[in-house]
Amino acid sequence: MGLRINRCVELLAQNQAIYYDGPHSGHVLTYEQGRIDAGTWADYMNVGMEHGCFDMTGLADYIRGMVDAGPTRSGHRAPTVIVEAPVNGIDAAHVRYNAWQFRQILGRGVHGILLCQAESADAVRAFVESCRYPHNTIGVDPAIPSPMARMQGATRAKEGGMDPADRKLLGVGTRGRGSETTAAPIWGLSTEDYMERCDPWPLNPKGELLLGVKLESPEGVANCESILAVPGLAFAEIGPGDLSLSLGYRTIPREPFPPEMQAARDRILAACRENGVAFLQSCTVDNVTVRIDEGVRVIAGHSEASARKGRAHQKRTLPV
Repeated sequence: MGLRINRCVELLAQNQAIYYDGPHSGHVLTYEQGRIDAGTWADYMNVGMEHGCFDMTGLADYIRGMVDAGPTRSGHRAPTVIVEAPVNGIDAAHVRYNAWQFRQILGRGVHGILLCQAESADAVRAFVESCRYPHNTIGVDPAIPSPMARMQGATRAKEGGMDPADRKLLGVGTRGRGSETTAAPIWGLSTEDYMERCDPWPLNPKGELLLGVKLESPEGVANCESILAVPGLAFAEIGPGDLSLSLGYRTIPREPFPPEMQAARDRILAACRENGVAFLQSCTVDNVTVRIDEGVRVIAGHSEASARKGRAHQKRTLPV
């Protein structure tokens, strides 16, 4: 059996690429579909709720079907499930006002969340904080007063006009107690163990939660270096669909990208490398090995043939 709850954490820790399936405009979220997808060729299933239905009952049934049909051939309880959340990461206020989405999604027992249209480091910090329990403190600013001090009225020192790029550490997690009783059984853990291990990896080496961001606007590209330096992120991607739309393209340009989009892609990849964040990009059978050698570690494209070729290229031993 695998050492981790989250198969993708186990693979990324080995520097292996991971491959996903599942539509970005929603998925069939039923118990029966979960049983089918338990045998997927992919390392994780993407559930697109940015444009698909925000269906928590369906998501719960879907993951329960996966668990009941498991374990996977790799010995894990279920394939990894990552949900694209509806909220846009435009700024910290947008994220905090919509943090209920993350609580609802995590409470169903998923293994990761993708924040779309991430545009600032402050927004991404709010995202990471919203997905964490307050007792998990790796990466939290030690200057924040203790809970006892805050109960007496202590507040964090004002950050004034500090540039967001200079604020590297996290605030206290804001996910509250309550949903661990529904999520822990999906992970096969006690509620106490779940609350310890549902923390972002690789920030927390024992964490099982994968948090990602999509940089799909000019602002996201402009701020990618500070965004990808936020502790708690595991993966990131350029969003060629929305980015190209903002640049005036009515249809999504195919690769090779136009120069301005290629420059944005290369800039984001470089920032991912600098910060130890896995880069996500669509690959084909023809280019998957080149992309892997370039540093891509999360493979889109919904192609089992690409996955077979990429796994063989990296001499992967963990079965699917």
